[in-house]
Amino acid sequence: MQPVLRRVQLGSGLVMLTYLFLHLLNHALGIWSLDLAGRGLLLALRLWRSVPGTIALYGAASLHFALALRTIYERRRWAMAPAEWIRLWAGLSLPLLLIRHAVTTRLASSLYGFEPNYERVIIVLLSSGTQGLQLALLAPGWIHGCLGVWFRLRHYPRVRRMKYALLALVALLPLLSAAGFLHMTRAVEGKSLKLPAADPKLATHHLALDAWRHDLVTLYIVLIVSALTLGQLRNWLESRRLQKSH
Repeated sequence: MQPVLRRVQLGSGLVMLTYLFLHLLNHALGIWSLDLAGRGLLLALRLWRSVPGTIALYGAASLHFALALRTIYERRRWAMAPAEWIRLWAGLSLPLLLIRHAVTTRLASSLYGFEPNYERVIIVLLSSGTQGLQLALLAPGWIHGCLGVWFRLRHYPRVRRMKYALLALVALLPLLSAAGFLHMTRAVEGKSLKLPAADPKLATHHLALDAWRHDLVTLYIVLIVSALTLGQLRNWLESRRLQKSH
C-alpha cells in the first residue's frame, strides 16, 4: 500500500499546489490593476466552483489531510532535518488558510449568496484587520507544496539542473503576490477617504460565519493533537511491551 499512498499524497498535493499557484498568480496581477486581478478571479471561480474543480480541490485537501494524520500517528521518531521541520510547519499552516478562504468565500456564497470580488474581499480583510494573516498564510502552504515536490523529484538529474530556477520561482511568486495584494489594498483605500462598508450580506451573517470558522479550526486542531497523542501512546505501549519481553 505504501507506493499507492505515496502516489495519492503526491497527486493530491499537486492539485492543492496548482490551486495555490493560481491564487498567488492572481494576487500578483494586482500589481497592474485591480480590474485585471478581478478578471483573473472570475476565471479562477469558474474553475474551482465547477463540479470537477470542487471535487478535485476539496477531495485533494481531504485526502492529503487524512494522509497527514496517518503520518503523524505512525511516526516513531521526530528527529528530522531542518527542511523537513519547515515542510511540516508549513503544511500544518495550509489548512488554516483553506478554512478561512472556504468560510469567507465558498460557504458565504453557498449559504448567504455572497459573490466575492477583490474589492469586497479586501474590504472584509481590512475591516477585520486580518489582511496580514491572509498574506502570512499563503506563503507557508506554497513552501510546503514546493518542498514536497522537491523531495519527491530531486533524484532526477534534469530536476537538479533546474534547482536555482525553481528556487527563484518559489521565492519570487509569493513576493509578487504580496506586492499585488498591497497595490490592490491601496487602490481600494484610495477610492474614498473612508473605507467602504462591508457587504451587507456578510455583515448580517458575520457571527454565523465566525462560528463556522471557529468550529472548523477547533476540529482541525483536535484532529492533529489526537493523532499525535494516540501515536505517542502507541509508541509508549510498544516500548513497554518490548521491555517486558526482554
